[in-house]
Amino acid sequence: MIDLKSLATPEVLRKRLLVAAALDLILCPEEWLRYHHYIPQWAPGVTLAKIDNGAGDHLFALFTEDGTIIKGFDHESALSPHAGDEYEVWPGIYEEVPASLLSLLEAEELEKEEVTFCIWRENQDTVWRTGEVDIPPGEDDGSGFLLGTIFETAEDYADWAEAYFDMPIPIDIVTRFYEDSPITEEMVHLLNPERDTEEALSELKELGMRIETN
Repeated sequence: MIDLKSLATPEVLRKRLLVAAALDLILCPEEWLRYHHYIPQWAPGVTLAKIDNGAGDHLFALFTEDGTIIKGFDHESALSPHAGDEYEVWPGIYEEVPASLLSLLEAEELEKEEVTFCIWRENQDTVWRTGEVDIPPGEDDGSGFLLGTIFETAEDYADWAEAYFDMPIPIDIVTRFYEDSPITEEMVHLLNPERDTEEALSELKELGMRIETN
């Protein structure tokens, strides 16, 4: 389970999710196979980031003017709504979430009831919050595992991506993404020589990444 005190601010998490999604789309042309996804304007005033490991686990992070809400689902967790005799959300996960943030999860594609943890932070807050959830001894809600794939450093991302995508990852190029350098054709090519560079740059621009053209 995640230590909320050690979790970065919403803006830092948003930037890390954006960078991971940008790198993923270069390394993996097939969108449905990517681990990290990012939609700058998912709804008016709402940015959506998604983690999907393709094995039944996911995380949604929604960033708004009111605050940020993160909902995650670990399908192996004892807190899964599928784990009990009746399909139901584990008590305490949503009860204390502010209505303005909880309402964001009503969209069908966010699978509100597929949840094992939820954390949030309103804009006036200085800390992340979570509900009073009684987790059975020896069990886990999946928050450490899923939030752990919002990588803090270029080295962390490169190590993960090399194993996940089964390809060499040039750490110097990944570092330039983490440093918010403008993205060039050369950077895309060095990351993935087989990638359609023009297509990748177009997708990166849609994400809101800065592109440097000759």
